[in-house]
Amino acid sequence: MKKLLWLGCLSYLIIGVAHVVGGTILEQLIAHYGLTYKDGGQWIMNQFLGFLVGVLLAPSITTRIGKRGAVLLAIGILTLSEAAYSLLLPWGWMLAIAPFAGVGFGMTEAVVGAMIIDLAKNGKASAMSRLETFFGVGALLIPMAAAYLIQQHVWQISFPILAAMAGITFVLWLTMSFGELDDQLAYNPRTTPAAGDTNDAANSVAAASESSAFFGYPRKALPFLLLSALFFMIYVGMEMSFSNYLPSILIVRSDVGESSAAAALSLFWGTMVLGRLFAGVLADRMGYSRYLLIATLGASVVFVFMAIMGQLSWMLALVALSGLFFSGIFGIALVYANELIPGMTERTTSLLVACGGLGGAIFPRVTGWFMDQFNVQSTLWYISILVLLMLLLLTAMLVLGRREAQRAVR
Repeated sequence: MKKLLWLGCLSYLIIGVAHVVGGTILEQLIAHYGLTYKDGGQWIMNQFLGFLVGVLLAPSITTRIGKRGAVLLAIGILTLSEAAYSLLLPWGWMLAIAPFAGVGFGMTEAVVGAMIIDLAKNGKASAMSRLETFFGVGALLIPMAAAYLIQQHVWQISFPILAAMAGITFVLWLTMSFGELDDQLAYNPRTTPAAGDTNDAANSVAAASESSAFFGYPRKALPFLLLSALFFMIYVGMEMSFSNYLPSILIVRSDVGESSAAAALSLFWGTMVLGRLFAGVLADRMGYSRYLLIATLGASVVFVFMAIMGQLSWMLALVALSGLFFSGIFGIALVYANELIPGMTERTTSLLVACGGLGGAIFPRVTGWFMDQFNVQSTLWYISILVLLMLLLLTAMLVLGRREAQRAVR
């Protein structure tokens, strides 16, 4: 299991790089192609539309070719897409390639995340936090590397670096053995029930259909599932909007240089990584619901202050705090949702990550429109409102979750 967890961590590091690399060099891409922020937002949106498709396809592809096969397919697509980005083709081609890159890192995230949650017997929150930590490491390293590449006027090398990293990860998934877990990762066709068992199987299906309302979920779980889906959609959309446009926000609002603005993004992801080192342990001790409430409440306060304070020193301090508060929200919320809807790990993980991908597709485009039509101050207030909306959704989720827990005890 340790070997599988570490390879999962490497895969999440690649995903972190893939998520953030576009925003890190967005200013350079805009200048290279002569675009507006809205055009840049369209490119990011296309990636996350592909992300959405990849996540939604993940359960069915896993069923057909196994967990390892699904990861190989996803990372292979990501490798080829980033290699194509490296050519800096005409903008229309870049927009066409973007959905394939999204499919690659979206499917990887869904399959690996569900795999770890499902196979980790103890300390699921800690295992998921470790994955998210490496996601943050990837998102931290690429802005630092990009800042150096921008200074050297070779920013376009960011794409070949990611393609090489993804290719190495593909080879490791292809060749490594995980011992007794290999059978669970391989393709295992479902056996057809014997003739004598047909009636029992039919009765089980009928009973399940009576108690199910949406893709096998019990009717009583649907309100919580809907709130969770909205929470993930807003969280990922807000995080991607903030991280992708943070360098541009700092350049316009605080008049910092391009390389310094890209390096400031590393501050956000650096504190994100630091927080994730402790998020799983804190959540296991405090309880998932209490951890999520404190983290989201803290993030809400930070973003309101960020919209008010304009000085560079205040902005950098608040950016660092936002990374700390956001650090464990995604992973712990995913574990929390799967705990309250047991027996549906792969489907729940894919659905919630897909909703996150939908938010990642829509909100950066809207944020780009805000940047073009209004000032940076308005954009920060818009992001702050999204964080406050997250807090409201989380409160409703926790109320429903407590009721479900009490009902299960009775």
